[in-house]
Amino acid sequence: MTGKAVRVSQTTITELMIPAYANFGGKIHGGILLSLMDKVAYACASRHAGTYCVTVTVDKVEFLQPVEVGELVSLHASVNYVGNSSMIVGIRVESQNVKLGTVNHTNSSYFTMVAKGDNDKPVTVPPLILEDGEQVRRFIEAMRMKEIRQKMKEEMHDAKSTVDLSQATEMLRAERCIIQMA
Repeated sequence: MTGKAVRVSQTTITELMIPAYANFGGKIHGGILLSLMDKVAYACASRHAGTYCVTVTVDKVEFLQPVEVGELVSLHASVNYVGNSSMIVGIRVESQNVKLGTVNHTNSSYFTMVAKGDNDKPVTVPPLILEDGEQVRRFIEAMRMKEIRQKMKEEMHDAKSTVDLSQATEMLRAERCIIQMA
């Protein structure tokens, strides 16, 4: 299978933030931004895979600054890593106030997408051709993120199976909760 360069599938979507997207304070709802991130992740991943893709996980959603009504939001997506059928797409969100000429980095996130065939089964995606040091760094960072996510999943599974309710009172003593079991 022939590889594809990162630049081939890089995708940017820009959208005007309208009042219907905002809360009562005039700030854009996080769910609107997540929906737009999902769209750009799909566009980027499907360009690389050459087939339909689905979102599997969303990691590290950071809302760094609010987005205001009237701003232009640009979502920049790039395939950072490929596995057999999965891809990790890095997304950088920037808002632009056209009146002031300012651009703010407002959000970052990583979406894991899986390529699907006509039978709805995962299909192999092309290898990723890395053409510069930044792309190599992002690929390695995504590999590590994937490893950490797997370790965390295993640790959470272990934690669920080892919770001893008789120790709960002591474990939760310094937390902001009240245990009132009948």
